Amino acid sequence: MAPPDRPDSAVMTEDSDAAYGTPAQSPLPTPGLRTPRESQPFLAPAAHTTALETQPSMSFVGATPTATPRDSYGPRAALADPTPNGSNAALASEKAAVVGSARRPVWKRPLFWMIASLALVVVVLAIVLPVVLVGKKSDDENESGDGGSGSSSSGSSSDHGGATSGGNGSEITTANGKVLYNNPFGGIWIDDPKDPFNANAYPNSWTPPLNTSWTWGKERVYGVNLGGWFVLEPYIVPSLFQKYPEAVDEWTLSQAIANDTSSGGLQAVLEDHYNTFITEEDFIQIAGAGLNWIRLPVPYWAIETWEGEPFLERVCWKYILRAFDWARKYGLRIYLDLHTVPGSQNGYNHSGKLGQINFMKGVMGLANAQRTLSYIRIITEFISQEEYRDLIPLFGIVNEVFVGQVGQDIITSFYVEAMEMIRNNVTGYGAGNGPFITIHDGFLGTNAWKNWMNGTDRLVLDMHPYFAFDGQPNTEPVAVPEQGMLVADGASGGVWPQQACSAWRDNFNVSQTDFGVTIAGEFSNAINDCGLFINGVSNGASYSGDCTPFIEWENWNQTMKDGFREFMLATMDAIENWYFWTWKIGNSSAGTVQAPLWSYQLGLENGWMPTDPRDSVGKCASLVDGASTTVVETYTYQASQTGNPTPAPIPATLTQSYPWPPTTLSGVDAAAFAFEPTYTPTGTVSTLPMPSVTKGVSEGSGWANAQDQQGAFTAVAGCSYPNAWDSNGVIAPTALCTGSAAAQRRWMPAPTPVK
Repeated sequence: MAPPDRPDSAVMTEDSDAAYGTPAQSPLPTPGLRTPRESQPFLAPAAHTTALETQPSMSFVGATPTATPRDSYGPRAALADPTPNGSNAALASEKAAVVGSARRPVWKRPLFWMIASLALVVVVLAIVLPVVLVGKKSDDENESGDGGSGSSSSGSSSDHGGATSGGNGSEITTANGKVLYNNPFGGIWIDDPKDPFNANAYPNSWTPPLNTSWTWGKERVYGVNLGGWFVLEPYIVPSLFQKYPEAVDEWTLSQAIANDTSSGGLQAVLEDHYNTFITEEDFIQIAGAGLNWIRLPVPYWAIETWEGEPFLERVCWKYILRAFDWARKYGLRIYLDLHTVPGSQNGYNHSGKLGQINFMKGVMGLANAQRTLSYIRIITEFISQEEYRDLIPLFGIVNEVFVGQVGQDIITSFYVEAMEMIRNNVTGYGAGNGPFITIHDGFLGTNAWKNWMNGTDRLVLDMHPYFAFDGQPNTEPVAVPEQGMLVADGASGGVWPQQACSAWRDNFNVSQTDFGVTIAGEFSNAINDCGLFINGVSNGASYSGDCTPFIEWENWNQTMKDGFREFMLATMDAIENWYFWTWKIGNSSAGTVQAPLWSYQLGLENGWMPTDPRDSVGKCASLVDGASTTVVETYTYQASQTGNPTPAPIPATLTQSYPWPPTTLSGVDAAAFAFEPTYTPTGTVSTLPMPSVTKGVSEGSGWANAQDQQGAFTAVAGCSYPNAWDSNGVIAPTALCTGSAAAQRRWMPAPTPVK
């Protein structure tokens, strides 16, 4: 900095004492002027300051002494004694006195004994300290195991070699290495080999532990699907389908992989997918995102396949067991969904085979339904065991039956039969006896099921609200200001947040009374069907505009992201209890996600999904009603809808109105229906094996009710059947084929555990 103006009275003369920086004379201060002593920024540094600290400021380097306000900022004069207060001279005199004095013997000096004592202490420590440290390390290892500690941040531990529980910031050892449990919402994970079915974990502070009953109507479901993991779909795992262009569903994909001699075989390819597409880290992230449920779609071929079906039989079950284990570890409840059934319930690719509907429709519709009942029973027996009933309190017995083609009365006959089988033969009635049972609305909407099967024990209605498939143009922009009564400053989203509230809030709200517990098992952030393979491998988008802006998420600005986020918050609030479809979309062969609005994980990482799902509460009230609230709406249900108190068996009026088998099926002449091919319940039951657990721990049998001894449905010996997957339009038999087969239960060995 430049020096201040110098008052005339402070001009230094040749007689000034340059060494001490004081003027030769100190005239009286001139009014309005300062003496050099008053110019505090330019005072000389203290004599004990280091040389570095006393270097002149750069502004004064090279200046003449008279150009500086104080000579101390010019070249320094050499000091005769550089030590503070002339201490160098005193020290020299002291040293001379010591050297010149008579020296005492070393052993008589106090310093000798001080050094000797110190040496003795060092020797003792050298001997004792290693022993103490080794003993301490052994004690620590016995107490905490490898990497464990007693703190909440690093988890509690046991002698199995790692932590058994922990909270936010704790370290978890997974198959892929050590990871941190990042959960800002107060979740607790538990993993104790000595107690492998421990159900004390919870994913966040507002969700009860697994061993505490879920209260429908009070707690909210914030869930996500793990789609594409065990039931492969083209837009979720596009790279697999791109490698085999002839594949349009898992049926044809399985055939293509099996026929590819360079693939390593179908089992190798699919096991690699099962093992890598979803990992334990995904469950950690799901809990850390404020979610509390997962919906887990599973295929019937986790149990068995029949001749001619190309699916990989039973192999995925051991990975499903691992999913159960991870969900339990992180306190995530499971809505288990039977996503595929023999013959296909809707003709969509996610039913296993694209094309015909042969479940409860056509010549093989009844036989396929019988076989499906066997699989529903086997799964229900497994998840109703004490080890799993807290973890899996919800079971969807058939996903998305296309009721418009099957018929509502006909599918009701199937549902009544399934409920009777479940409650009478497997679980019993009332809360705690087996899972709540979910049926899909069949694309009819909630109003079609008002008072349906009233009085049935613990029945849940599942609706899948999607704008992407509503058949409308849906060209309104997202990256524009949000519309509504109370809109946050700067919010975007256009008409879409308000549209979500208007389209779905009343439907779900009213259904809680007209039907009972009503949930949204699927929905997404998409407002149109843009995205790779969204409509299948062979079909492009029906959206009339340019899909590029909806696919190239890397180019979205913050306004676009905020618009989708506001739309998502409104949708979550409108449907209240939900499971987003889906957690993860895999990369295409281009190396990027090309259906971004269907991936919760991608949206969370990039800013168009909410980091706290509770932010959705009150969104519709603000947009539609002009009210500000953060109170979660609650509902009160009838006793039969919650199982408490224990309801009566299924009313006789239902079984009489909807008999089993039904009196007709769509696609079959009434006269020929009497000869509809059927199976017989005399076959081997393919029970689901339990996981391998710590020796000495009871692991269950895979079968909850030992009194349930009926055989599985199987083909009647000596009878021939039409193709169970391709029987639409086939002429029904003109005579009934009869026969019998021996019944036995086939207990399968436990699979090799996967970790």
